[in-house]
Formats: sequence, structure tokens, C-alpha cells
Amino acid sequence: MTPANFDFHCHSVVSDGLLPPQDVARRAAANGVDLWALTDHDDLGGLAVARQAAEEAGMAFENGVEISIEWQGVPIHIVGLGFDAAHPVLSDSLNELRVGRIERAKRMGEAMAAIGIPGVYEGALCFATNPSLISRAHFARYMVSIGIARDVPGVFQHYLTPGKPGYVDHRWATLADAIGWITTAGGVAVVAHPGRYKMSGGDMRRFLDDFKDLGGQGLEVTCGSHSPDNVMHFARLARHYAFHASRGSDFHGPEESYVDLGKLPQLPEDLKPVWRLIC
Repeated sequence: MTPANFDFHCHSVVSDGLLPPQDVARRAAANGVDLWALTDHDDLGGLAVARQAAEEAGMAFENGVEISIEWQGVPIHIVGLGFDAAHPVLSDSLNELRVGRIERAKRMGEAMAAIGIPGVYEGALCFATNPSLISRAHFARYMVSIGIARDVPGVFQHYLTPGKPGYVDHRWATLADAIGWITTAGGVAVVAHPGRYKMSGGDMRRFLDDFKDLGGQGLEVTCGSHSPDNVMHFARLARHYAFHASRGSDFHGPEESYVDLGKLPQLPEDLKPVWRLIC
């Protein structure tokens, strides 16, 4: 197949999205997406429902996940695509990551209480359909609901990013871990939204060197948080490294997303789309 509109990055209530997997599928199809992947954070629990809903809507579907890693102290996300969701290496490893997420969330709650905002962990749990995937987004939504800030970005800016009082560091998976789990399960590893990472140009190239050496094959060139300049820059890097290019909205919900499902600009025509590796 040759898809006209593929979207390989979005989230449901299984992680930190606002809609159930089947509703994300229907929204994607209604927006003209013809090849879609659900990429919840560190969890595969929505894939079966997503696949069924996609097929019912006449949309091709690929398994996806977004894995949180750390590279030289920088938090980075790696998207996995087209893998066997039943492979124990991937599924068991993600289970271990989720246990760590819960412990981190409890420590974030303690940090917020220490600055005079008690009960934030318990409040965030009310916003998390899947308690094992509680994240900063759930903390932010709760804090908006009690008037701490006007919107989710404001909470992140003042409380939940490195150096702010509610941020708690965590031992994430390594780059080698994430790529190894994905490729062992038969999938393709892609760097998610590279324009969001606070790296110098030299550090980004060193990271991409490591990513390629470890078996990574894709770079998200067009995504919801990328400006036109970002797209041009990462298109150049995709050409330089001979990466396949991915395209993903990073949709979380109608009220919280940079762009809606399937509404991104197309990839630059000369790039190799990542779907060629998995379809």
C-alpha cells in the first residue's frame, strides 16, 4: 500500500491521552488518516482495541509504543513501530518501567507537599485511567483543576520541568535498552520529536550516531511540536544518516495537542517514509 496520510504518534487514556483507544482510532479515520499507530507511553494495553477499531473504520494499523529513556542525562522518547506486541522481551521490560513510574509519581507528590501543595499525587490519580502510567501530564491536569495554574503548559513551566520544585529525576531505560527491546520484538525504533530536546547541535549528532550504531532506523521529521525550521533541519539529518522519516501528531486530546490527528504537513518528498520498513 501507499498511504496518503499516515500518523505514527498519538496517545490514549492507556497512558496520558484524553480519549479511549477506539475513539482515537475513529477520530484519526474521520480526519483522513489511512495508516495509523497508537503509541502510548510504556504500555501496550490499548493496541488490541485500537487495531479492531481501526480495521472497522477501514484504516490500516501498526503496533506502536513510546518508550521513555535517558541519554547522557537528557530525557528522550523512542517510538517503536511494527513489533510483535506479545513478545515477552518487550512486554516484560515495559512492565518493569511502569513500576518505576509509580514510585516516581509518589515522590513528585511528596515534593509538591513540601512546597505547600498537598494531595497532588492522589489528585493526579483521579486523572489517570491507568494508574501504572501516571505521569506529569496527570499531575498538571489536576493542578489546573484546583487553580494552581491556568493551563497544563503553565504547570509544566513552573513546577514540573527539571529545576522546578515538583520535578523528580528518575532512572529511565537506556537508549540501548529501548532499541534492543523494540528490535528483538521485530519492530523499528524511531526518535520521537527530536526538536523538543535541549541539546546542542553537536550533542544531537552524537546522540544520533549512538542511535544508528545501536540499530535505530527512524527519525520523526514532521510532528506536532516541530516548526517549519525544525522540519527542514531534521530532514537534513535524516538524509545525512540515511534514516527513514516518520510523521506523527503526538495527539493527546482535542484540548491539549499541538495539532489534530492526521493534520500535519506531509514529509519532504525525497525522504524515505518509515512505513516502508514495516508495511
